[in-house]
Amino acid sequence: MEASVKTAGFVLCLAAFLGVTLPANPADADELVRFESVPAKLSPLRIRKAAEQGEILAQPQGTPLQGYLSRPEGDGPFPAVVVLHGCDGMRLSVKELWPKRLVSWGYVVLVVDSFTTRNITDACQSSLPDRVFDAYGALEFLSKSSFVDAQRVALMGFSAGGTATLEGTKIEGNEQLMDHKFRAAVAYYPVCAATQGDATVPILILTGDRDNWSPTERCRKRLARLSDDSPPIELNIYKGTYHDFDAPEFAVGRKVLGHIEKYNPDAAPKSIRSVHAFLRKYLLD
Repeated sequence: MEASVKTAGFVLCLAAFLGVTLPANPADADELVRFESVPAKLSPLRIRKAAEQGEILAQPQGTPLQGYLSRPEGDGPFPAVVVLHGCDGMRLSVKELWPKRLVSWGYVVLVVDSFTTRNITDACQSSLPDRVFDAYGALEFLSKSSFVDAQRVALMGFSAGGTATLEGTKIEGNEQLMDHKFRAAVAYYPVCAATQGDATVPILILTGDRDNWSPTERCRKRLARLSDDSPPIELNIYKGTYHDFDAPEFAVGRKVLGHIEKYNPDAAPKSIRSVHAFLRKYLLD
C-alpha cells in the first residue's frame, strides 16, 4: 500500500509539473486485462501447397498478453489509443503519465505489455517479438468493448514501440491482413525505414535532432519517398533534443548503450500539444 501511495504521489507531482489535468475518478483506471496477439495468418500460397501435398496445417495461435486499460467516466463509446512501450519495458511515463493524459482528453487507453507473458525484462540488446501482432491483438480486444468506438482507434508507440507503430501502418504490410484497422498513428522517436514509403493512415512522428538511437535523416528520407496518394506523415524534429525527451523520469539524463536519454522541458510540452491536436483532428473531428 505504501508503495502504491508513493507511486500515485509521484505521478501527481509529475502531472502538476507538466501541467496535465488528470480526471478525478476515471472508471476502471489501470485495470489489468488479458488478451492475445493476432496470430500470423497463413498465406494463400502456403495453404494451396499444403492442400496439394495432403498436409494438415496447424492453426496459428496468438501469444497471450496482458495490458493496462484506462477509460474516461461514462458509457461511451469513446475513441481509443493503443500504446506500445519501448525495448526497456513499462517505464512510468508510458504506463502512468500518458494514459492519464489521454484519458483526460477523452480517450480509452490500452497500454500493451509485450514482455511479461514472454518472460522478457529488457530487449534493448536482443531481438524483439513482432509487436505489430500485439498491437492488432489489442485493437481486436478493444473492438469487442461496448465503450470503445472501434472505428476511431489510434496506435501510439515509443522508441521500439514507435518503430512497431510504423511497421504496423505501412502500406502492403501486415495491416492488410487484419480485420480491424487503426485510424491514425503516433510514433515517438522511432527508427524509420528510409525505404518504407507510403502509410495506410495519417502518422505523426516526433523525434529529436540529437537522437543517435533514432536518426532523423532516415525519417526525412522516408517522407521524401511518399507518393501523392499516401496519407499524410508529419515529422516534428525538436532541436537540442535526445531520445526519451518526453519522459520526466529522465530529467537528469543517462547514457544507455552509447545513447543519451534525456527529458527536455521545452520539447516535451510542445510534442504533447502536437499529439493532442493530431488525435483530435483524426479521431474526433
